[in-house]
Amino acid sequence: MTSQPIKHSSAFVTFSYATFVLSLVMVGGGVFLMPIDHWMKSFLAMGIVMLVQSCIIVTKTIRDNQEAEKLLNRIEDAKTERLLMDVSKAA
Repeated sequence: MTSQPIKHSSAFVTFSYATFVLSLVMVGGGVFLMPIDHWMKSFLAMGIVMLVQSCIIVTKTIRDNQEAEKLLNRIEDAKTERLLMDVSKAA
């Protein structure tokens, strides 16, 4: 009943990092080349950094919750199996 973790290929991992870096470069370049004042560019850059940070935190939180749920399910499965073994021994 235990599910094996998904192992991504190295090509997929490389593609993920490359697209992340490319998107940051493109958005950063767009902000840098905008015809606005430097304080406005700084404000936009700060917002972008905070958006990326919050996306990473949300992703980690979701993954941590799923990992904790898997652990709780394994503990409950072990308790149920032990209870069933005790019942079958008594019968």
